Amino acid sequence: MASGDDDDPIIQEFDVYLAKSLAEKLYLFQYPVRPSTMTYNDATHLSAKIKPKQQKVELEVAMDTMSPNYCRSKGEQIALNVDGTSCDESNLYSVKMMDKQTLTSIQATTDTSRYAVAVIRKGEIHLTPLQGILQMRPSFTYLDKADTKHREREAANEAGDSSQDEAEDDVKQITVRFSRPESEQARQRRVQSYEFLQKKQAEEPWVHLHYHGIKDGRSEHERQYLFCQSMGTTESTELVKTPSEYLAMLMPPVTEEKVVKPTGPSNVLSMAQLRTLPLGDQVKTLMKNVKVMPFANLMGLLAPGTDSTSVLRCIQQVAMLVQGNWVVKSDVLYPKTSCSPHSGVPAEVLCRGRDFVMWRFTQERSMMRKEVAAVIKLPPEDVKDFLEQMAVPRVNRGWEFLLPSDRDFVKKHPDVAQRQHMLWLGIQAKLEKVFGFSKEDFAPKKDSQADPVHVSGEQRLKSARDGARDNQASLQRDLDTRRKGSAPKASAGATATTNAAASSSPVCVKQEPLSDSEEPMDTSDALPNGSLNGYPGSPAGSDPQNGHAAPGPELQDFVRSTFRRHYVLTFSEVKRHLNLHLASLPPGHCPFGAVPDRALQDTILLSQCRQIPVPFPPQIKMASGEQKVYALWESGETFDRYRQILFELFMKNYRVRKNMVLSRLTQELGDNVTKSDVDRLLKDCCTTQGGMWYLKGTMQS
Repeated sequence: MASGDDDDPIIQEFDVYLAKSLAEKLYLFQYPVRPSTMTYNDATHLSAKIKPKQQKVELEVAMDTMSPNYCRSKGEQIALNVDGTSCDESNLYSVKMMDKQTLTSIQATTDTSRYAVAVIRKGEIHLTPLQGILQMRPSFTYLDKADTKHREREAANEAGDSSQDEAEDDVKQITVRFSRPESEQARQRRVQSYEFLQKKQAEEPWVHLHYHGIKDGRSEHERQYLFCQSMGTTESTELVKTPSEYLAMLMPPVTEEKVVKPTGPSNVLSMAQLRTLPLGDQVKTLMKNVKVMPFANLMGLLAPGTDSTSVLRCIQQVAMLVQGNWVVKSDVLYPKTSCSPHSGVPAEVLCRGRDFVMWRFTQERSMMRKEVAAVIKLPPEDVKDFLEQMAVPRVNRGWEFLLPSDRDFVKKHPDVAQRQHMLWLGIQAKLEKVFGFSKEDFAPKKDSQADPVHVSGEQRLKSARDGARDNQASLQRDLDTRRKGSAPKASAGATATTNAAASSSPVCVKQEPLSDSEEPMDTSDALPNGSLNGYPGSPAGSDPQNGHAAPGPELQDFVRSTFRRHYVLTFSEVKRHLNLHLASLPPGHCPFGAVPDRALQDTILLSQCRQIPVPFPPQIKMASGEQKVYALWESGETFDRYRQILFELFMKNYRVRKNMVLSRLTQELGDNVTKSDVDRLLKDCCTTQGGMWYLKGTMQS
């Protein structure tokens, strides 16, 4: 050791002092994109500002536009792109040339506890801790401003072009949504998101500063604070440590973190963790995760040798029996302090709605969601959530219960089944009082009329031919008798009589189309509109062989009122309005029954409406229900003629311009047509896009 000390002698000793005058205000600026020989000391600093909490600094530095290295044409082009041709105070470059640049800081490190600035004076070292280390780099936000200006000019040009064609104020539908309560996990994700951090950073105001050069008198004065101001009065306790304290600072003791194992199961359970819980908690946890389970499956998930009587006692506390299977209770899934994750509905309302769904499944295997929603009056997301927990969707049958009925359990445990039945009777009485329904409202309705017999066209044709063949002999005898009685008459008269006799017993064969989608659209002008494409002069009678009855007055009133509100509807839209109307009716009240497409189309044509044969181009792909466009042709108003002229235009083209409509109306009705009439007509019957007008429901998105 002695020889080592002689080889490395102590040359000089320094007293170390800790200066605190600038401890919370001292920053170290680094310029990584500039060499050390090219400093900003001699540059003109125009402005400076700081956000202390974020440690963000911006400096505006003037550029030497007279330098031979400066390109004036590029500087002028950048200023033009950023500020445009206007001259106002908001311009970034007031001299129409890029004459300054902005330096923006980023933090080089977030932990500056090990960094300090040292100043040596007269054998003394004075240390000042650093508040932050910032790297200053050029900012290119002016390019973003130029890009924004370019987009605004393009948008203005597009708006100017479209305004030459149309200057219409579009009415847009606004959807009102209520925010649901935010969970703790969602709040943490939101706080950690980039958008939230950007918003918080933007909220902190800038603090504007005055820049002083390195040789300025104020800078010289501030640099004196780098020296300790209280050298002789108090001793710096931060730098005076005992050997043990100094050793502890160099090598801090290792602290073992205690890992707390979760006492309860999470969403992902292991069977080993599950079986460490009491039996009641095991059953409750399984039912909360599975929601619907047969009793045999529940026993298979529990430990071997578990007493089934104890399990039955536990399962009745957290679940209800539905079709022999156990479904978790609503208050277990939705505790009193909770609410819907979709709509924010309180737990009490959710439990009532879910209990109604469970009770319905005790009465029948399947149900329609719209019937449930019409009774419990909850948002569709919550209704769907209830059904997905215990049912699966089936085509044309609505939602069917998830599991088959477990009749073996009911036979094996009749006492449990009877007790559950009594509980359901109490729940039913409570639900009837809350929702105002009776059990009979959901009983299947028996149709008093016999099911219609469907006869194909070939069978009807064969029946007509057989009937004509049987009546041929009697018809021939009648013809011979009439000929003998009218022998003196001329042969022309006899021919007329023969034709009359032959026409007295006509054989009419009605052919039916293969399907509704293959029904041809009438585009002929020679046929009168009342025969096929309009409303007939006399109402069509029933067709008992095919089961098509004449439309009822309730359906005609609904169709007539719907078209008086909307004027133009595709067949798909008519069906949608009909379904919405049926869903809004009270439970068990359905005046229409099942309405087939053919009956609905006949009702539309009987309600003073016409089908508009819109000539869609072949490249436009539309569903068959959207290609059938119906419009109100006559309503008894003087404005009917306006609509008829508009519909005739759409029979020749699937889209028109406003000036074309105005020209045609003026040609047909004279100069009395005003712009407000045209605006009303187009607003009632059409929608617009890109300066063109389309009939409602025919515009392609």
